[in-house]
Amino acid sequence: MPLLEVGPLSGGYGDADVFTDVSFSLGVGEIVTLAGTNGSGKSSLVKAILGLLPRTRGSVRFDGAEIAGWSVGERARRGIGYVPQVANVFPSLTVHENLQVIGVDDQRQRIAETYAAFPALEARKRNRAGSLSGGERQQLAIARVLISRPRLIILDEPTANLSPLLVNQVFDIIQRLPSPGVGVLLVEQRAREALAISARGIIMEAGRVCAAGPARELLADGDLARRFLGQYA
Repeated sequence: MPLLEVGPLSGGYGDADVFTDVSFSLGVGEIVTLAGTNGSGKSSLVKAILGLLPRTRGSVRFDGAEIAGWSVGERARRGIGYVPQVANVFPSLTVHENLQVIGVDDQRQRIAETYAAFPALEARKRNRAGSLSGGERQQLAIARVLISRPRLIILDEPTANLSPLLVNQVFDIIQRLPSPGVGVLLVEQRAREALAISARGIIMEAGRVCAAGPARELLADGDLARRFLGQYA
């Protein structure tokens, strides 16, 4: 049974749909990349999955349960984690304080496990998050979500505005996320690099899915690559 099943799902603001009849699934321990040009509907689709879009119709099932009636908080408590592109850490707090504010059982143990997985954060744990590099800040944002032990993590443009070296570091971290059985929905403009670490991909254009399938096949499609995957080639 898929961990996440979407669709056919449509949604938007007011009377206008931003995306229409989008369908896909995501399995346990799988990375799926959601890509497409700016304005293709990716961000609105993610908001619909998270319960943040004002108007949706269709189905979103998580772990076999229809979640259309769940609040944003309930979705998070049930295991859907989200790392937004911006405002994903508290810059005035230290690294350690950013981890402490996640209210969980066995907090001390979970923070210790987090430092073991992210040694760069332990080295900077007394530094304010606002002083971290872009790559370190993304590590902290991902680590904050992992402390709650989600089953699904949605990452929104995690490599935006990073240098090529830091981009590689962040992709390395994302590639390790499925190891404990976490499903990952990765929203990325760097589609080529994202698909390279993904099992499958979904390409959106003008609010609809224009291509979907195994990541290897999408990368091998020359026409698709020229249209959607060339920006960061």
